[in-house]
Amino acid sequence: MALHPLLSLLLLIAAGTSPSLATNSEGEALHSFRTHLSDPTNVLQSWDPTLVNPCTWFHVTCDNQNRVIRLDLGNSNISGPLGPELGRLKHLRYLELYRNNFDGKIPEVLGNLENLISLDLFGNRLEGEIPKSFAKLKKLRFLRLNNNRLTGSIPKELTTLPNLIVFDVSNNDLCGTIPIDGPFAHFPLQSYENNKKLYGPDLPPMISDAEEISI
Repeated sequence: MALHPLLSLLLLIAAGTSPSLATNSEGEALHSFRTHLSDPTNVLQSWDPTLVNPCTWFHVTCDNQNRVIRLDLGNSNISGPLGPELGRLKHLRYLELYRNNFDGKIPEVLGNLENLISLDLFGNRLEGEIPKSFAKLKKLRFLRLNNNRLTGSIPKELTTLPNLIVFDVSNNDLCGTIPIDGPFAHFPLQSYENNKKLYGPDLPPMISDAEEISI
């Protein structure tokens, strides 16, 4: 049965605008995230919510379908909480928020970013525990949480991450035992140092090329 011309037109419009609508939703999430932050050097001044999508904003990278895949705000002198809005960036691959003054807890919803490859939150003032939800990030290769104020234990659930090659939680206040299964069998001692209540296997320190030659 033939579709009514008006219905056909509406379907075409919906199909043609769906990527834009998705990206605009991501723009709304980023703008909502921004409203809770202090940005004394106006790093986020280009984040204009009236634009069609956030792909023209500084520090935001999109793919060829105008979906946000990277957020780079390292060394930006930004302070405030990591809002749950970040969990709406479903296509995000790189979340680079290192060396700022982000505080509060790491949102559990970051575990919903299943396309994430790199998560860099080091050098902030983050507190609370490492979310167990990170175990859902099966594509994650780099997880750097060092130099914060994190407490609690390293979730054993993270041992199921098949692609994790860099893990750093040094210079926090973690406690409990260091996991030894999965990728944790290969992380050097430096990944855990300066956590006074953290203990576990006697992991070998990383040997530099110069030391290896001298041996």
